[in-house]
Amino acid sequence: MKQNGENMLSKDIRVEAFWDEEAQVWVASSDDVPGLITEADTMEHLMKKLKILIPELLQANGLLDEPGAVDIPIHLLGQWQEVIKTKSRNG
Repeated sequence: MKQNGENMLSKDIRVEAFWDEEAQVWVASSDDVPGLITEADTMEHLMKKLKILIPELLQANGLLDEPGAVDIPIHLLGQWQEVIKTKSRNG
């Protein structure tokens, strides 16, 4: 698996996910995997999808060209932002 002459197995795949409040799903993408964008209702379901999609996309993009089985380290980073409302003591 190579990118610009670099062996991609020497670095971890970083996947960033954010919670889409309107759709009620986690949305994930990665600069390390061209074409990766997917969503799931839980982080666990998201990781299950990523385990299938990442090797498929790496192979489709010509980045997974090593024979045999390879280990692909994945780091899934989630961001959840929410606004909470509360009454102030003076209000």
